[in-house]
Amino acid sequence: KLTLCSEKNGVRNIVLNNPKTRNSLSLEMMKDILSDLTRNLEDKSLRVIILSSVESPVFSAGHNLKELAPERGQEVHKEVFSVANKLMMSMIEAPVPVIGKVDGLAAAAGCQLIANCDMVVCSSRSSFSTPGATFGVFCSSPGVAVVRKVSRMKAAQMLFTGLPITAQEALSSGLVSSVVPQEALDAEVDKICQAITSKSRSVIALGKKFLHQQLEMTTRDAFQAAG
Repeated sequence: KLTLCSEKNGVRNIVLNNPKTRNSLSLEMMKDILSDLTRNLEDKSLRVIILSSVESPVFSAGHNLKELAPERGQEVHKEVFSVANKLMMSMIEAPVPVIGKVDGLAAAAGCQLIANCDMVVCSSRSSFSTPGATFGVFCSSPGVAVVRKVSRMKAAQMLFTGLPITAQEALSSGLVSSVVPQEALDAEVDKICQAITSKSRSVIALGKKFLHQQLEMTTRDAFQAAG
């Protein structure tokens, strides 16, 4: 198993645990995250899910490029992106908030994973990139998530140049919600979790569902649905 999963006081911690591949989102890794993420979601004691990685300069380097090599064939490639899409949608559809906890580089599909979180707290040394074009594979799927969090121009900068952005740039552009010193990362995430767990689970679940639904509505329809 390529993840570590624990649960305490309503908080489920899912930790990417394959530093030798820079926590790449291989098929096995994505399936492990998906299994941890979707397990017992109906459990009313579950209030928050945290996605993090083992201590490493890299949160996740994205897809395992060996699985996307031409010799692996179209069926493998289709499975990689099918599982990735299922994982990303499961994060959105989970009835509890999913918090990304980042201390290092989140690249390509790793950046996509973070962009699909409801909130992201990162250390000041973290960085984010969508470098696919540099390697001849445009980051189309990561772009779907990123452009829904940052401005279209900022997304274009990241996707077309492949250059990383700093934690502060990610904060100012809306990709992350908080930036703290590395030594304060645990405390900041704990504070957010405590604030969420003190609220009604059903209220938060309804609020999260509506937050995502209204993004696909016109402003008029969204106001009508809200009221």
